[in-house]
Amino acid sequence: MATVLSVSGSPSATSRTARLLRHLDDRLTAQGHEVIPLDVRSLPPEALLHAHADHPAIAEATALFARADGVLIGTPVYKAAYSGLLKSLLDLLPQYALAGKTVLPLATGGTTAHVLAIDYALRPVLASLGAAHITPGWFTLDKDITVADDGSLTVAPASAEALAQVTDQFSLALGGRTTLLAATG
Repeated sequence: MATVLSVSGSPSATSRTARLLRHLDDRLTAQGHEVIPLDVRSLPPEALLHAHADHPAIAEATALFARADGVLIGTPVYKAAYSGLLKSLLDLLPQYALAGKTVLPLATGGTTAHVLAIDYALRPVLASLGAAHITPGWFTLDKDITVADDGSLTVAPASAEALAQVTDQFSLALGGRTTLLAATG
């Protein structure tokens, strides 16, 4: 099966975006893929803030992108665009870091006014990085993602169904298989 790099572009340690990605990582793992999580906020600030493409942490992140067959990218939406933290990383990657990759873009946000951020803000950047195939993405409202005190995640049924569908399409594009996992997990 394929190797998937699952990138969270959220700056928050208690991010719904990151938790949602880790939830989808489980689905992809159950479908036979090797999933490698990468939380951009865990990279050293000096590497991102001072645009050090030669910083060891950026070199390691670049190697993870090179190793991956597919990339799952999730970001919260701020002011109708993907996070500045994600932009900082994407700006430091080589021009064609996504060449030959299948990419699934996901976004979370507080209002449906930002639903087009995937298509108008994120998708063009992914294409400029050479993505071979950008599968249909999905925008999930923050209110549809509930994190319990124990850290478990629940996604509203309609959103869970849509997320399962786009994740399965991504898996199939990678040459994987789908599962019968419950979509609401």
